[in-house]
Amino acid sequence: MSSFAIILNSPALLGFFVAIIGLMVGSFLNVVIYRLPVMMKRDWKKECQEFLELPITDQDAVPFNLALPRSRCPNCNSGIHWYQNIPVFSYLFLRGKCANCQVGISLRYPLVEAFTAIASVVVAYQLGGGLQTLFALLLTWALIALSGIDIDHQLLPDDITLPMLWLGILLNIFNIFTDPVSSIIGAIAGYLALWSIYKLFKLVTGKEGMGYGDFKLLALFGAWLGWQYLPQIILMSSIVGAIIGTAMIILVKRDKSVPIPFGPYLAIAGWIALLWGDEINTLYLTSVGLQ
Repeated sequence: MSSFAIILNSPALLGFFVAIIGLMVGSFLNVVIYRLPVMMKRDWKKECQEFLELPITDQDAVPFNLALPRSRCPNCNSGIHWYQNIPVFSYLFLRGKCANCQVGISLRYPLVEAFTAIASVVVAYQLGGGLQTLFALLLTWALIALSGIDIDHQLLPDDITLPMLWLGILLNIFNIFTDPVSSIIGAIAGYLALWSIYKLFKLVTGKEGMGYGDFKLLALFGAWLGWQYLPQIILMSSIVGAIIGTAMIILVKRDKSVPIPFGPYLAIAGWIALLWGDEINTLYLTSVGLQ
């Protein structure tokens, strides 16, 4: 038996292996969460400059992507060496401060890394060492990045959402998570469900209750899991959003007029449905006497 097969057939080894990968991916997700919105804004600015025939400044011409420039301290601009960028451990070793200027590093970085590792282990534990786990991990990591960006900027980038939506349909051509018909109907119904709510809310109140990125995210879950899971996801996301939103207003004294992104709540509900959707549906049907 190969080493890879041994890992796949051992829950402990699989969990350890996935946790290490999750830590490394979490470090990369921190880069995505910070840089992708900046890249999008630079692209929008460049398009406007080209349309208005304005000169592009030297600063706008400097490469900025997920690889360049190298990570630096935002305070003293000193480069971060590889041994200062080991997920979680470097933060603890440096005591949460820049090695050069001693200014505090945001706790968010190790939290994203640790959370990504924990979520990855949960996926592997729940789904085992099969093909579903590989793709469920990709979806989990994408949802973490989307949630972080939505919290910061109220954006759910198409650069992440749309490729993952199409991947869900492609996977289900081969019945990885559901059948092709349920996947295609799920993508259509997921988009139209929140679009309809958005239009009705705007008609009644004159305000926009959510963004188009939320429609695409629910369409993504419909593509991955099938239309049958959409009611569950919508209900759970509404409940989670109401609980967290109320808690933030009461405990953190968040201003009620400040918009609260809905994407993270959808992501949480969709991730739960991905892993425990069947059990939740069975529990509900049993409770109402339909099974």
